[in-house]
Amino acid sequence: MNQNLKSLSKLLSLVLRHKPQSIGIELDEAGWVNISDLIDALNASGKQINHELLLAIVYENDKQRFAISDDGQTIRANQGHSLDVDLGLAPVDPPPTLFHGTVAKFLESIKEHGLMPGSRQHVHLSADTTTAEIVARRRGQPIILTIKTKPMVDKGHQFFRSANGVWLIRSVPAKFIDFD
Repeated sequence: MNQNLKSLSKLLSLVLRHKPQSIGIELDEAGWVNISDLIDALNASGKQINHELLLAIVYENDKQRFAISDDGQTIRANQGHSLDVDLGLAPVDPPPTLFHGTVAKFLESIKEHGLMPGSRQHVHLSADTTTAEIVARRRGQPIILTIKTKPMVDKGHQFFRSANGVWLIRSVPAKFIDFD
């Protein structure tokens, strides 16, 4: 992804996950916004974008952060919202283990409080260690935590899987995390 697409992708993440009001748009309760309205608002705020460029951002993003509705009229972020949106995801049984990438400065807090979503709606988990490592590497030397999902499901915790394959959960108590 070229630098212009990358910076526009980051802007879309900000707008569609956290601050739609920064460009004067509103998301519906499920996080969707009309693509034409989004493009008009971005252009009015000084970011030059057209429908073709927006689609390139959506389909060339290796993390598949965005989704286009089946009718091609609306767009939303797949996950990572700090806004209260209902992604309409049904609970899904996870594999026996999932993974979370972090860095050393967060370990003591995680050992004490477990994994918390912070300003987001969900904790993000990965199905493989490679993805967890890539996510953590953005903040420093990665540490991969293993999440024991079966006992969590047995205790009533619900897991969800976003459109781009990220596993989501409200929180992960420390007793379900393997720190080794």
